[in-house]
Amino acid sequence: MAEHVLERRQIIERPREEVFEFFADAGNLERITPPELNFKIISAQPIDIKQGAFIDYKLKLRGIPITWKTEITGWSPPHDFTDTALKSPYKQWIHLHTFEENENGETVMQDLVRYRLPFEPLGDLAHWLVRRELNYIFDFRQRTVAKILQPKA
Repeated sequence: MAEHVLERRQIIERPREEVFEFFADAGNLERITPPELNFKIISAQPIDIKQGAFIDYKLKLRGIPITWKTEITGWSPPHDFTDTALKSPYKQWIHLHTFEENENGETVMQDLVRYRLPFEPLGDLAHWLVRRELNYIFDFRQRTVAKILQPKA
């Protein structure tokens, strides 16, 4: 029964408040998710993101339709927020997003995802595949965020 951790760090050449605002807009999730996942928010929009807010969405993992429901379980603008899956293909999914300003006025954005696979301990045998997919999704996300939030000329 293993809790797995995915950590990512990205420096974005924009002020922290602006970067936080981008990630706090649930509509941007569709923009930064690989298109083949067919990610769609099904909650009425715009969603007022705050502590206790719920977000429902659907996607396809390996062609299998999945519904997902998250709750914003931590909310401290413009420093951090946490979304926790209430319904997902994972036994546990807790995603902490943090935003710090560095000495150059850039934003250091970090993702810390703590997750557990279903059917432990047998499910952990497939962790190599799950980790590969998560790395692909978060790599895509970082590239897309860099393009969208590149410094204005």
